[in-house]
Amino acid sequence: MAEIELRNVRKNWGEFVGVDDVSMKIADQEFVVFLGPSGCGKTTTMRMIAGLEDPTGGEVIIDGEVVNDVDARDRDVAMVFQSYALYPNMTIFENIRFPLRMRGIPKSQHVELVKRAAEMVELGDYLDRKPGALSGGQRQRAALARAVVRQPHVFLMDEPLSNLDAKLRSAMRVQIKHLQRRLKITTVYVTHDQVEAMTLADRIVIMNGGAIQQIGTPDEIYTNPANTFIAGFIGSPPMNLIKGHVEGGTFTAPGVRVEGIAVESGRAVTLGIRPEDCHLNGTPSQMTGTVFGIEPTGDQTLVSLRTDDDLFEIRADRDFRAPLDTTAHIGFDLDRLYLFDGATGERLR
Repeated sequence: MAEIELRNVRKNWGEFVGVDDVSMKIADQEFVVFLGPSGCGKTTTMRMIAGLEDPTGGEVIIDGEVVNDVDARDRDVAMVFQSYALYPNMTIFENIRFPLRMRGIPKSQHVELVKRAAEMVELGDYLDRKPGALSGGQRQRAALARAVVRQPHVFLMDEPLSNLDAKLRSAMRVQIKHLQRRLKITTVYVTHDQVEAMTLADRIVIMNGGAIQQIGTPDEIYTNPANTFIAGFIGSPPMNLIKGHVEGGTFTAPGVRVEGIAVESGRAVTLGIRPEDCHLNGTPSQMTGTVFGIEPTGDQTLVSLRTDDDLFEIRADRDFRAPLDTTAHIGFDLDRLYLFDGATGERLR
């Protein structure tokens, strides 16, 4: 199929740097997700792989060939966009068939190829309908089938689920992952939704400010965040981050005291702890706060505590309830603490 490599790729618009010296390899058949906030450079990076943007510098390489000067139509990639981009005057059959016509695939093969692609996304009974007669999820599946129909070397997906409701997004994630595994096509997926990234990716590329912050499997990213940006971006709720100082092996911040911290005295440190690694009424207590909000979710209860000017999130038992402004004492799982440099935000190993 296809291996993709980016070597020192940059994209500037005048003085503005959209993508800053990005280098990485994407293995054949791998599912890689570019994740980050709006404006971080993830979509621009994908568009340079597609040939829709020209790099200001560096090389885009597909299967060992530098493709900087190769037109998008000649790169054998298929894109799925946030908008379904279906032709409203055509039936679903004709929409899926369109890439075959554009690439000169013999007409004798069209019906078989279209039906096969439609069955993969469970649209076999809707081929004679027009997009306006389909739900949002069905239209997105039609867009997937159109990308699948000629089995390209690379799938490029730019936030394809953003327009769907939560239930449909969950169902479509399963569809996309199953389809990619079945077809074994190298896939680059762009999203700002960390749940999508964690559930879909073989590896996640986290970007911010046009640069790569960390590359790793979902488990690696979650367990070993490289800096406070990643720690505060991954997880739902994300990691709690507390700014403080270490003196004599003790971390202190307003309402927080944690002993046994092996960092030199006088250093500014950000302590990180995930909501599931905190315990209400823990003994001994490392933190004191007041209950600010309670969110029952069925299988658990999310508790927001106020400490000084910050909010602190904890996963509690499903039956936990307490009046607002109740004082709570919190214990930390000390084996699961994270320490970050207070100035740079980089992880202290």
